[in-house]
Amino acid sequence: MEIRRDVYLNELIIRMHNGMIKVITGIRRCGKSYLMNSLFYRYLTESVTDDSHILRFAFDSAEDLARIGEDPIELAREKRKVSPAKFMRFISEQFPKEGTFYLLLDEIQELDCFEAVLNGYLRNPQLEIYVTGSNSRFLSTDVLTEFEGRGDEIRIYPLSFAEFSSVYEGTLDEAWDDYMTYGGLPALTAMRTERQKIRYLESQLNNVYLKDIIIRNNLKHDTNLPELLDVLASGVATLVNPNILENTFRSEKKVKISAPTISQYMTFLQEAFLINIVKRYDVKGKKYINTPYKIYFEDTGLRNARLSFRQNEPSHLMENIVYTELRRRGYLVDVGVVEIREKNAEGQLQRKQLEIDFVANLGSKRYYIQSAYEIQDERKKAQEIKSFNHTGDSFKKIILVEKSLKPKRDEHGYVTMGIREFLLDPNSLEM
Repeated sequence: MEIRRDVYLNELIIRMHNGMIKVITGIRRCGKSYLMNSLFYRYLTESVTDDSHILRFAFDSAEDLARIGEDPIELAREKRKVSPAKFMRFISEQFPKEGTFYLLLDEIQELDCFEAVLNGYLRNPQLEIYVTGSNSRFLSTDVLTEFEGRGDEIRIYPLSFAEFSSVYEGTLDEAWDDYMTYGGLPALTAMRTERQKIRYLESQLNNVYLKDIIIRNNLKHDTNLPELLDVLASGVATLVNPNILENTFRSEKKVKISAPTISQYMTFLQEAFLINIVKRYDVKGKKYINTPYKIYFEDTGLRNARLSFRQNEPSHLMENIVYTELRRRGYLVDVGVVEIREKNAEGQLQRKQLEIDFVANLGSKRYYIQSAYEIQDERKKAQEIKSFNHTGDSFKKIILVEKSLKPKRDEHGYVTMGIREFLLDPNSLEM
């Protein structure tokens, strides 16, 4: 069973021969190595060059390490990284006499002084370099600094619903239910039972993701980080800020943890691609509102696993999935705020803030999107479109609902469509 990831494959293809190090980033277990070593490698051998001009090397592979005279047991015992001298000597022996040589390097952070090695290779026009790295020491924020501005990032996400459903054995509705509950980590597509999926997600969360963050940031193992992740998971798609969270810890958890520490922990979680912090944007005032903001998880399965699958609020999970899909499609995404004045029960004018779930921007394009889950009646619809009515512009406005529904435009020009139709068609926003 092969999962096509054409969007990311094309991102690699269009970056070929641009004189930069192509750096594939994303949450652990989202398919970075598969993209580079299987899909991209096959493209190269079928369309670009022969195998003698490609070198795949994984720095966590005992077999590959043996090729350069390194022993993984000795590396672990001596607590050191792979020798740059041994690796560079090996690479120089592989160079073809002419033509481009493609280096596909996996888990590059295990090579000592990898920044200096790769930056030095950039001076050789014969070399094309592609790398992946582990989240514990090789995050998206590192790319700008580690390669002196010559790192070109390709950010990948867990499987989209379109990718997930393409290999799912069942109906589309069953695929949607599983996707909302267990998320899109690729390994899940080969698992047949709920028990397998639950154990896998819980193990990854506790033994990989949180462990990575603790190691990278030199945190104590009794840190409040897991507790904070619980609170954020419970409040996904709701407004939070560090001060609110500090009060929550004090009143509900009986734990003292300061707002600055909470803010720092949230940065660690975001850098590790576990969560996304989304600011609010004043649509009419054209300015950002720093706090409070919303939190969305990179993967709904990991979010649900953190809560032992006890709080599966479908409306919040759908909103989370919409956010991730917009980011996957390349949009910059904010939570929209529209301020209006309206009369209260006493007839007095008062300020009121209306929310637009997402303001999605890509170049000159902008879309206003509400994730409504279901619209039972006209009153509910009026509530959803009220913020649309006050934006003061003509950008496209879309309401997404959970039931299957082909795009339908109303008398205001607002489009309503089903979540499946939105997710399965990469051009759905244009409809």
